[in-house]
Amino acid sequence: MNRNRFDVWAPFAEQVTLRADGRDLPMHRAGSDGAEDASSGSGWWTLASADAPTGEVDYGYLLDDDPTPLPDPRSRRQPDGVHGLSRTVDPSSHRWSDGTWAGRRLAGSVLYELHLGTFTPEGTLDAAIDRLDHLVDLGVHAIELLPVNGFNGEHNWGYDGVAWFTVAEVYGGPAAYQRFVDAAHGRGLAVIQDVVYNHLGPSGNYLGRFGPYLHSSAVNPWGDSMNLDGTDSDEVRAYILDNVAMWLGDYHVDGLRLDAVHALEDRRAVHLLEEINRVVDTIGVATGKPLFAVAESDLNDPRMITPRTEHGLGCAGQWSDDFHHAVHAAVTGETVGYYADFAPLSALAKVLRDGFFHDGTYSSFRGRHHGRPIDPFTTPAWRLVTCIQNHDQVGNRATGDRLSATLPYDRLAVAAVLNLTAPFTPMLFMGEEWGASTPWQFFTAHPEPELGEAVSKGRTSEFAQMGWDESTVPDPQAPSTFTNSKLNWAEAADGDHARLLALYRSLIDLRQATPELTQPDFRSISVDFSEEERWLVLRRAGIAGAGDVVVAVNLGSSERSVPVGDVDEVLLSTVEGGLAHGDAGMPGWSAVVLRTSI
Repeated sequence: MNRNRFDVWAPFAEQVTLRADGRDLPMHRAGSDGAEDASSGSGWWTLASADAPTGEVDYGYLLDDDPTPLPDPRSRRQPDGVHGLSRTVDPSSHRWSDGTWAGRRLAGSVLYELHLGTFTPEGTLDAAIDRLDHLVDLGVHAIELLPVNGFNGEHNWGYDGVAWFTVAEVYGGPAAYQRFVDAAHGRGLAVIQDVVYNHLGPSGNYLGRFGPYLHSSAVNPWGDSMNLDGTDSDEVRAYILDNVAMWLGDYHVDGLRLDAVHALEDRRAVHLLEEINRVVDTIGVATGKPLFAVAESDLNDPRMITPRTEHGLGCAGQWSDDFHHAVHAAVTGETVGYYADFAPLSALAKVLRDGFFHDGTYSSFRGRHHGRPIDPFTTPAWRLVTCIQNHDQVGNRATGDRLSATLPYDRLAVAAVLNLTAPFTPMLFMGEEWGASTPWQFFTAHPEPELGEAVSKGRTSEFAQMGWDESTVPDPQAPSTFTNSKLNWAEAADGDHARLLALYRSLIDLRQATPELTQPDFRSISVDFSEEERWLVLRRAGIAGAGDVVVAVNLGSSERSVPVGDVDEVLLSTVEGGLAHGDAGMPGWSAVVLRTSI
């Protein structure tokens, strides 16, 4: 909807009236070109431009005889919440200052995932701008924002969103979002926006009143699924693709993180993901920037990250759960639930060498075989986005406990080294860099008592298969669950927090200065390990005649003699002391990065 144009797709309605600034204005059926056409069966309704109110307008749509106006499915702003009237927005009113921003490729980047509501005490976009210099100093290249679109209540992870074209008012609304992206680009930081197209939240979803937006038979535990392949699904897909174009165009974001794409119900020959990536690529060519989409997928299917020109779905990258699970099992010793298959150190070795652990192997958690292999000749390693913590893996634990809640500095340091020296695209979760003491818990603020109670009960029943104590689960609806999840920035300057932060900075600097660490060819990687002695050596082939770069980790409590070859230079170590020639006498829970002699 443009400022002076009101159009809505409402094929279920026999009559549509625009209520704007207290006036009721009858709308007319429109053809596919937007022109009035009383005989059109397109489902679109329009208002003659001469009748359209100008300026900033609060408005809603009256469908048939319903006296309650509904928000615009494509609303850009919901100042009074997802159940209230929409407000017009002119996205071109922002004076952008990022004209020299050339964009940032996924390859070679370090990502930083954050939730706006808990990143700062204020929980707003403008407050987050004040923390951007910390991210620049840390050395990361791109910020990945959890979903920011409208949801019901005062706070939420973002995955209960319903107003896909809005920016939640609690974060500052659309103008603040543009200021944030502008400020990030001015500091050399890319912005990736997490978007959710696989389901809608439980409160404020009015799409089904307008037309066949929703899948009538799809079963999705998170909410209603979209109609991607049924009757009239062309318009539903256009709705999603226009949303993609909005983020990349009106808001200048550099990439999208596509939530849980394995939950998209789409049986059409051309998958929605392929169409999304076509839009991303088209806008990228038009703007001259390397725009991209990253999928969250647990399918372990290389077609997700295979270019469209090679008959793939065309995502630039995808999240790698296997890497997280392998590192988590190695540093914590947890082997319950989906961590069971990753208990042996051989699992971590395979992930580092091949990308996927489950590449056609039997998954005990799923009770079936899972995945297919990555072709090392055609797929660069940077297409896998890896982490040792993220919002899901922390927040979906019973108490939302981070690794830092139970692990000492030495184990946190080893985990950081594994992520930031692996051949993939590493991502950090906010506060991880200093071992934040605050949890990150699952929080909601549903105003509807019955919905809040259902969420609270549902959380406690989810954790039995992971062996977690249900009695320790915090109430998602309790305000303290949200406030307890806010970062404590003051602690970053103290003790082991400051020590870990310094290590993260050094690791990111080393990653940027050492080309072998970002060499994406799987064939340049070799891994040795000892299951019994709990050590692992990741070797990256030297470039331009240089010696190999070796990452050695001791994942046990006893000192071990780890074979690393002839050492030319120690590039980084998590502990004090030198190395014996050709043999790393490594203390328990330590890591070292070195270059070998030629």
